[in-house]
Amino acid sequence: MGLEKLDTYEGVIVKALLDSGATGIFMDKEFAEEQGFKLVKLDKPVEVKNVDRTDNNGGRIGYEIECNIYFEEHVERIRVDICKLERTKVILGMPWLAVHNPEID
Repeated sequence: MGLEKLDTYEGVIVKALLDSGATGIFMDKEFAEEQGFKLVKLDKPVEVKNVDRTDNNGGRIGYEIECNIYFEEHVERIRVDICKLERTKVILGMPWLAVHNPEID
């Protein structure tokens, strides 16, 4: 899938994890900074838990980004919460899956 920065229109190709157990749409903070996404500070940080209900070792979600997402023939603007992810760069969770209901093989 592709992500497009709104300020520069630069595209970034990334593999995303589709996760029906995730309650949001997330991007790894280190990846976001390396790729030059414009981080927007949240007024109130949001608590985030790992799958096993433990606190995320990266702390609360304090930033988000807004970008365009390209998937097959579909394009849309989304807000993505920025947090520390261990093994993946982007997670598309239930908010995205509920809207798009992709066919998965």
